[in-house]
Amino acid sequence: MPNIKSAKKRVKVIAAKTELNKAQRSQLRSTLKKAELSLAEGGENCAEVVRHAIKTVDQAAAKGIIHKNVASRKKSALVCKLNKIG
Repeated sequence: MPNIKSAKKRVKVIAAKTELNKAQRSQLRSTLKKAELSLAEGGENCAEVVRHAIKTVDQAAAKGIIHKNVASRKKSALVCKLNKIG
């Protein structure tokens, strides 16, 4: 446990940021799962769901939740699956 005042504050700030990052990463994973499910079922609004998932991935990469190369890979996989359907 830190003794210095600034170190104590850093512990609090890091804990708060960690919780926020966990929530945003969870939301990203949920969005990606919804897109995958929509593509597997072949619903009529697949393109809309994939577009929303790509936007979410871009936002996560911009905020530093995921690396930009990971974001690019996920977007590419979604578009590839969408092209195979339609």
